[in-house]
Amino acid sequence: MRFVPKALLKRLYNRASLRNTESGVRFSIKNRLSPARLEQVERIRINGRDVSPDRARLSVDGHAEFSLTEVTPDRAIDFALGSLLVLDLAMDTLDEGEHQIELEFRAQPFGKLTLSVTDQLQTRRRAPETIPRDAEDDYSEAVIEERQRFVTERTGVELTHIPGYSFEPGLTRGNIEHFTGVAQVPLGIAGPLHVNGEHALGEFYVPLATTEGTLVASYNRGMRVIRECGGVQCTVVGDNMQRAPVFAFENAAAARRFADWLKGQTDQLRQVCSDSDRFVSLKYVDYYLASRFCYTRFNFTTGDAAGMNMVGKATFAACNWILLNFAGAEVKDFYLESNFATDKKASMINSMRTRGKRVTAEITVKRSVLQNIMDADTEQLHTHSKIANIGSMLSGANNNGCHAANAITAIFIATGQDVANVAESSAGILHTELTEDKDLYISITLPSLIVATIGGGTGLATQSESLQIMGCQGPGKVMKFAEIVAGTVLAGEISLGAAISSLDWVSSHDQLGRNDPTRQQ
Repeated sequence: MRFVPKALLKRLYNRASLRNTESGVRFSIKNRLSPARLEQVERIRINGRDVSPDRARLSVDGHAEFSLTEVTPDRAIDFALGSLLVLDLAMDTLDEGEHQIELEFRAQPFGKLTLSVTDQLQTRRRAPETIPRDAEDDYSEAVIEERQRFVTERTGVELTHIPGYSFEPGLTRGNIEHFTGVAQVPLGIAGPLHVNGEHALGEFYVPLATTEGTLVASYNRGMRVIRECGGVQCTVVGDNMQRAPVFAFENAAAARRFADWLKGQTDQLRQVCSDSDRFVSLKYVDYYLASRFCYTRFNFTTGDAAGMNMVGKATFAACNWILLNFAGAEVKDFYLESNFATDKKASMINSMRTRGKRVTAEITVKRSVLQNIMDADTEQLHTHSKIANIGSMLSGANNNGCHAANAITAIFIATGQDVANVAESSAGILHTELTEDKDLYISITLPSLIVATIGGGTGLATQSESLQIMGCQGPGKVMKFAEIVAGTVLAGEISLGAAISSLDWVSSHDQLGRNDPTRQQ
């Protein structure tokens, strides 16, 4: 039998699951511990009154129902991690408001577990402002059209462009809820980008989705400089994805004992994580002690996927193993994420320790090429870079370059990346040197570039096409894609830096970045 800490036990109940049914009352619990087998439900009490076992039935994940009297140690039911156990009770329906639920049951390998919670009865009445949905198929044309009519009725806006999509709505299952239509973002192509990488080798045309005038033209111009200087060299030098659980203890000494114990568990944790998802691999676990808390960072590789969900699942399994096996002190509380992975936030720790891919793009720009194409010289760019370093330091910026976020955001939208990851992906370290011939060595390191070529939005119709244009769609392509992104970022640094130095920045935006603000479609 394994001890289950209170920090986990109290979270088994599936809150907001209490509701009346045609035959009585229903609620559910969710296995948030580890794979188990349900051996017996010994007691159910609602508001202090026992419910007879012969008046209760249960099901796991909507499969076959069982009477409680049928579930015995000899006839145990599989209760997998993440499974939902639903209990239907033949009893008088409950009044609206809060109700006390008590449940005692036995499950291997935990032994006897006891839950006592208070939950609010949920009604099925739908408020008039609730967005329409279909519990059976929320991606059918019928419910999509119902949502479109709902928007028009509630806002007075006749939808003309939002409903204009060219793919099967069911493809977006797992990508979006309440699917109503599409947001059409203009997409341009820049290139060719000449890359001399370890994974990307050759010339590539890069899709950029943006509403900012001059952006595509600027990257196109920077790519021309790169091409005439022999290409950009790109190297992926690091690969990490994190989840950062925190464990709370009675005092700092207990937290330290936990950290000391944790250091010796890496091999076992690797196995637990691998068992949860064969595509993730745990590299190592960092820990940081503060007050009575032990903050951890689980570092993984995730193949061609960005991997946030994968590492969340693997870390959750690892933490369950930790909570069930650490006996040196009581874990007072536990959270799967402590904000220390800094998911979708720029941070110094990710610039130092790597989140996603750490990739460097570098090139020596010939002075004559920069003068002929950009009407700027290398000395100006180098001097501007040194002065801008001080500005970056004074402002506390996460990037001492010009605008890495522009390229990354435009590529992310075009290729179905999680655009919110631009927050950490746009961090950058720019470096320049003048050679004896007055050519300019320039490099940018992206320490936390989070990209994927499988999963997420990469399989959607237009996003998949954009990845295919670069030869980066599917497995085995993520390092190639990271190098192309980094090369594109460097092209933009060269172009914008030259535009600022040559005083073309304002005039270019004035020429290409203006439109009529009163135009109507």
